[in-house]
Amino acid sequence: MVTRPLGSKPTVYIISDSIGETAELVVRAAASQFAGAELSFKRKPHLTSANELEAILNEAAQVGAAVVYTLVRQDLKECLETKAAELGIISVDIMYPVIAALQNITGLLPRNEPGLIRKVDKEYFAKVEAVEFAVKYDDGKDPRGLSKADLVIVGISRTSKTPLCMYLAHKGIKAANVPLVMEASLPDELFALPKNKIIGLTINPTILQEIRKQRLRIMGLSTESDYVNMERISAEYEYAWTMMRKLGCTVIDVTNKSVEETAAYVLDIYRKGVMTNG
Repeated sequence: MVTRPLGSKPTVYIISDSIGETAELVVRAAASQFAGAELSFKRKPHLTSANELEAILNEAAQVGAAVVYTLVRQDLKECLETKAAELGIISVDIMYPVIAALQNITGLLPRNEPGLIRKVDKEYFAKVEAVEFAVKYDDGKDPRGLSKADLVIVGISRTSKTPLCMYLAHKGIKAANVPLVMEASLPDELFALPKNKIIGLTINPTILQEIRKQRLRIMGLSTESDYVNMERISAEYEYAWTMMRKLGCTVIDVTNKSVEETAAYVLDIYRKGVMTNG
């Protein structure tokens, strides 16, 4: 039996070959019955291979997690059951018992095709997937996701990259963002993208300084740090322009603009690009 590392929270891995929303809702409803329990939930959606699945199960085993899953692909379901038994992981199949019951009363065979329910409300689920995408590929976490993005937003710190990506996600657009940091080189994957998929954000250095100061005050930190030093900000500003020229991307000045205003510009650029490529 897998044991949980001392001091760690009880963890539930939610695994799906679709988006995993159904499983997460069930798990959270069940968790509400345990007053005071501090649980950690890790959703792992869109599984497509046994290798990917086994890696996640090994990770779950290391933290003594339980696994709850909705897998309609039989090969993945069988792989999970075998590997979970091997690792001694507690696993719960949410989908199959219901499928089996419906098969029994209808006399029909299930299609075993992930994501069919999304066709009921394609727009809604497109938004859910885009939000998940924005979270997964926020702040340059995984450059491998850049090629999968509809748009990639670049800019220095506090130019509203993340809020913009989340706003675009609610429009069904998969947006990732990459910070422009002088001390870190940009991923090769970024330079491999078509220029029309990259949007650069810039801002007036003086305004940026005030935004950063306010951020530090909210966090209870000193406003005397290098983060708000005007020489540093000016250097970042110049570096950002150098990188954006190198990328050949469209640049939007977000000075005194709301996220909604910036998004309107971005959406216009995106739609024109889609029409041109279409």
